[in-house]
Amino acid sequence: MADVAVVGGGPAGLSAAQFAAKNDLDTVVFDTDETWMHKAHLFNYPGVRSMDGMTFVDIAQKQAKARGADLHEGEEVTAVEQDGDGFAVTTADGEYEADYVVLATGGNRDLAEDLGCEFTDEDVVDVNLDMETSVDGVYATGAMGRPEKWQAAIAVGDGAAAVLDILSKEKGEYYHDFDMPSDVPEL
Repeated sequence: MADVAVVGGGPAGLSAAQFAAKNDLDTVVFDTDETWMHKAHLFNYPGVRSMDGMTFVDIAQKQAKARGADLHEGEEVTAVEQDGDGFAVTTADGEYEADYVVLATGGNRDLAEDLGCEFTDEDVVDVNLDMETSVDGVYATGAMGRPEKWQAAIAVGDGAAAVLDILSKEKGEYYHDFDMPSDVPEL
């Protein structure tokens, strides 16, 4: 059983996966390679002078894997359902269990709707500042909870905010993730 199942392999999903895995949460990521980053080029991203969107995704995938995330490339999630205290995540290849789910599927809000997440009047998933939905343990990131403000830097922050909330719940106190140079793994 995974601690965190991340649905989506773009900036929000990979950010969530990296933060979760580096903090010893068993993390599985499902990625269909449908990220908007295929069309992106980053110039306005902090720390990046100029980078193709898919180069960014490749680096972020390597970082998540190096931290311990289990990346299931090409494996589409067809359903997410509440199952006791956790969730059942279904793909064509099988069923997985997780305590938390981070939805990072861009503008596709179908899984959130199927789970019964509340939506706003603007027809986006209603989330709090920690990206948590009305369904306890389910988080919606990036474009899922924003009607128009879609940007890689925002999505990365949303993924991090979701997992910091999960870590705070797991540790029973507010958790702050702060890296030191000695924490950086070789890629």
